[in-house]
Amino acid sequence: MPILVVGSIALDSIKTSSAEITDCLGGSAVFFSLSASFFSPVNIVAVVGKDFPQKHIDFLQSRKNIDLEGLEIKEGKTFRWKASYACDINNPQTLDTQLNVFAEFRPFIPESYKKNDYLFLANIDPDLQYSILSQIPGPKVIACDSMNYWIKTKPEPLKRLLKKVDIYFVNDSEARLLTGQDNLLKAAKEIINLGPEIVIIKKGEHGVLFSSRTHPSFIVPAYLLEDVIDPTGAGDTFAGGFMGYLSSQGRLNSNILRKAVVYGTIMASFSVESFSVERLAGLRKQDIRKRYDEFVKLTKF
Repeated sequence: MPILVVGSIALDSIKTSSAEITDCLGGSAVFFSLSASFFSPVNIVAVVGKDFPQKHIDFLQSRKNIDLEGLEIKEGKTFRWKASYACDINNPQTLDTQLNVFAEFRPFIPESYKKNDYLFLANIDPDLQYSILSQIPGPKVIACDSMNYWIKTKPEPLKRLLKKVDIYFVNDSEARLLTGQDNLLKAAKEIINLGPEIVIIKKGEHGVLFSSRTHPSFIVPAYLLEDVIDPTGAGDTFAGGFMGYLSSQGRLNSNILRKAVVYGTIMASFSVESFSVERLAGLRKQDIRKRYDEFVKLTKF
């Protein structure tokens, strides 16, 4: 089943302790879509400026399961983000943010997208995320992501949104910030009380905590990697793998949810092995299957 994603498309400049790359393809909608498209069709709603390289549009259009009818190209410059992982590979230092046309982004959902059963609201203003719900009659599953900036500056709009959401993706520091709880199990329960049926707390190299109102809680470790090149977009890649697998199954039960978390973990592990989307661009389905089997062996006891 198709997934509708509303989020950002950006040009990222990333620096690590060993290398640096400028104006590479990035943004939440890009990482999510590339990941999810290995499992299900994806429809993108996003905005870029007239300066956005045609080669990136051609690349996205070349992907069999990605549709760009909802991509706006507006006068002005594309959203840009510059960050450094030189001091800490797990915590980027933002050096520069230029919202450009993204500052005036008002998502418009094409008619052909309005019947999508699966909706992912990537990290944007919670008021915008909420407004999108009025454009879509009744998706089967609504999932969203957020960040510490919105938790600090717009806690009430975010809580209003969470009442309408089925699945909430959040990292460990954001979960603690939102709830005031240091213990992540307690934090997950408090977030569930705000509305979501499922809360997925991403813990980076320490894996994922899954908690639910009706399904058993569980944890999944991260896939073992010797080298992490660029973690940018790993969270959105995880969400893409999770939602992509979920929608490919057409139903929701505990077994499918567990596999969805593992597939999300697998997809994120590929993403961090290169800058930007380089690893995802060259990925094959047999690579995913092989790593999935390896992950099962690593975690079986």
